[in-house]
Formats: sequence, C-alpha cells, structure tokens
Amino acid sequence: MSGKFLLDTNVVIALFKGDVAVQKNLAEAEKTFIPATVLGELYYGARKSGQIERNTAQIEKFAGSVAVLACNAGTAREYGIIKNQLRIKGRPIPENDIWIAAVAQQHNLVLVSRDNHFAEIEGLKLEKW
Repeated sequence: MSGKFLLDTNVVIALFKGDVAVQKNLAEAEKTFIPATVLGELYYGARKSGQIERNTAQIEKFAGSVAVLACNAGTAREYGIIKNQLRIKGRPIPENDIWIAAVAQQHNLVLVSRDNHFAEIEGLKLEKW
C-alpha cells in the first residue's frame, strides 16, 4: 500500500493501543496527516482520562511525527458542501467528523477511520485499518 492518508481519532487511538494492522499500514503509507480536529479530540480524551500527563505526552510525541492540517477557508467550503449533502440525504453525522472529512476532501487524502458513517459522504475516499 502507498498513498497519502488522513487519520481519524479512532485509528490514532488504535495505534496508541498497539494495533498491529494500523502499525503495518502506517509503515507502508507514503505520507500520513491528522487534522487539527483529531488532535483536539485526542487532547480532550487525555484530559478526561486518569493519566493526563502520560496520555498528553503520547499525543505530543505522535503529533510531532505527522503533519497536522489546520482548517482554513477551503476547509470551510468543503464543510458546507458535505453538511448540505448529508442534510439532503437526511443522514447527519457528528460535527467534528464533518470537519475531518472536509480536510480529507480539501487535500485529496484518503480518510482512514473505523466509523461507518463516513460512507454517507459522497466522493470521500475512505479506508478502514
């Protein structure tokens, strides 16, 4: 496998837990990215955990090894398109996941997630690891 991938929160958590399939796929990927939204979800999880410092250190180490993509006007445009498509279909998904998908669409990246609801987004390149 090769390519450019955007990782969803659940895939990063699986990596933190030592998931061999995720480790293997990351090793074979050409380039990996995470959206700032995922970083925020990870920090939130760390703050509500019983091991804040350990989990925060793990997140910061990981964030230093991948490119973090911020939201901008282009992301907002993609967000509006996606959210409207989901509204028309009557298939809403969590707000943060719309932002994550918007980053993937904006940068033409394959989104790696274990959430099935991303399949509702038209044209989104999606893989499950």
